[in-house]
Amino acid sequence: MERTNIESERWRLQMTKTDMCNLLGITLKTYNSYIRGAMIPSTVLEQLRNVTGKPIDYLLGLDTGQSSA
Repeated sequence: MERTNIESERWRLQMTKTDMCNLLGITLKTYNSYIRGAMIPSTVLEQLRNVTGKPIDYLLGLDTGQSSA
């Protein structure tokens, strides 16, 4: 399952993939694997939630709502 909401939020925040990787402390290869469906550690999910202001379920594509967490 591709996680397009993470990518959408990255675009909304006008961040490059490199910017997001630096913020999360991960490599580009790891980031790309996450958005392609690899398991994302809870610590990274929390960071994504904090950066985007969006619920984890939304970021993972499990919920289409966009309310804040």
